[in-house]
Amino acid sequence: MVSVKCHVSHVTFCVFIMVDKTFKLSQHFTLGELTKTSYKTLDGNEPPLEAVENLVGICEFWLEELRRTYNRLYVLEPHEDYETSENVEGIIINQGFRSYQVYEAMKRAGLNPSPTSNHMRGCAVDIRCAGIEQALRYMTILLDMSDRNKRLFDELIMERRGTKYWIHFAVRPENNRRKILFLNE
Repeated sequence: MVSVKCHVSHVTFCVFIMVDKTFKLSQHFTLGELTKTSYKTLDGNEPPLEAVENLVGICEFWLEELRRTYNRLYVLEPHEDYETSENVEGIIINQGFRSYQVYEAMKRAGLNPSPTSNHMRGCAVDIRCAGIEQALRYMTILLDMSDRNKRLFDELIMERRGTKYWIHFAVRPENNRRKILFLNE
């Protein structure tokens, strides 16, 4: 639910708008996928409009191309068409937008989330990886995309906890740093 402040005459009131989690941010990604969380909060982890706009940018300009390129290079046979093949693998997002209430719940759970995380503005996604090989391939594709399209990203980080790998990928509307890291637990 999103709160919108309205001003009529000299009276201010709030209108609550339910966010449609089936809303398509791009061809293959929905708002629900990029706002899912295992932390139950009163706000339902529903993003403000600015965060939705940032998520649309990540999906349209980065995740769709990552999905297409990964499948063409590593999944599909040369004769298979990306648009029609039933063998195309999706990209799974562990976390996208993170509300302040989710941030607080993560702290209570003993995690150490950053209060200035790109997640909190809808500028970051954590992409699930089947292992280190897939994580390296995703990173390579994203780096190549950045170079080829002359488009900067803020963070590209391979992270791991136990045997689980994911890529933290962030793109800000401005002031991107092209920060690349490999982090273990």
